[in-house]
Amino acid sequence: MYLTKLSVNVRSREFRRDFANIHDLHRTVMSGYPDTDGDTPARQAHGVLWRLDPSPTGYTVYVQSHTEPNWVKLPTDYLAARAEIRPLQPVLDAITPGRKLAFRMLANPTQDSRPPQLRGRSRRVAHRTPEDQTTWLIRKGEQHGFVIPTARDGQPDINPSPIPRMTGHKGDSGTITIDAVRYDGHLVITEPEAFTDAIVAGIGRAKAYGCGLLTLAPPRSH
Repeated sequence: MYLTKLSVNVRSREFRRDFANIHDLHRTVMSGYPDTDGDTPARQAHGVLWRLDPSPTGYTVYVQSHTEPNWVKLPTDYLAARAEIRPLQPVLDAITPGRKLAFRMLANPTQDSRPPQLRGRSRRVAHRTPEDQTTWLIRKGEQHGFVIPTARDGQPDINPSPIPRMTGHKGDSGTITIDAVRYDGHLVITEPEAFTDAIVAGIGRAKAYGCGLLTLAPPRSH
């Protein structure tokens, strides 16, 4: 697997277009990968997850994939520096039970708006409060082989931060609206196999639109 760091040139006209339309940014990310045959979408076939992060100089796009990308199709002024591509295997090899790591993830924490006892079509709605957003991630951790440790203040060691609503248009399919949350904090690995699957496949919804990518770093000192 591979992880790419794309340092964006914020003066690029194409990036400003992408920033205003999350579907255009998705298409720009996917330009680094070949088209696929069959019914499997290219993002799934290449295992692509990505995230747009603010940086001191503008924005950085992180892209993870099974397939090694080729970024020659990006517009000539899209990047402020050469794309950095590195193998992800050393990260996967370091996954061991009990290990504590710092992490960042942009996620789309939602819930079913329909009460369980009622039938009919449901609608996904966003979790709005920090408490609900934290509970959502703790529950995901139970499914994906990690727990959130307790910080010195006795609270879960994560900081959920809502970001501005992401919107876009996909042809005639209507408007895309995503209320994403950026999670920064620490986790402890409990089940390496399940946790590895979470790294590879991502967590939660809206993976095509910049959510679900879990990036790791050594734990921070407080």
